[in-house]
Amino acid sequence: MSVMALALGLVLIVEGLALALAPSRMEEVLRLIASISRDQRRLIGLAALATGTVLVWSGQRALGF
Repeated sequence: MSVMALALGLVLIVEGLALALAPSRMEEVLRLIASISRDQRRLIGLAALATGTVLVWSGQRALGF
């Protein structure tokens, strides 16, 4: 459970930094995302999910969890 809390905390830090340091750039990114088709957004989301899963899995193996 502590690993999940750590992971969630890191995600919130990265998201918070993006919003705090470049709010206008974040608006541009959101407009760009809105202009992409729903199917393309779904594929991007699935690719991000797969990449994140591989990173977490390899990180756990490297640390011996």
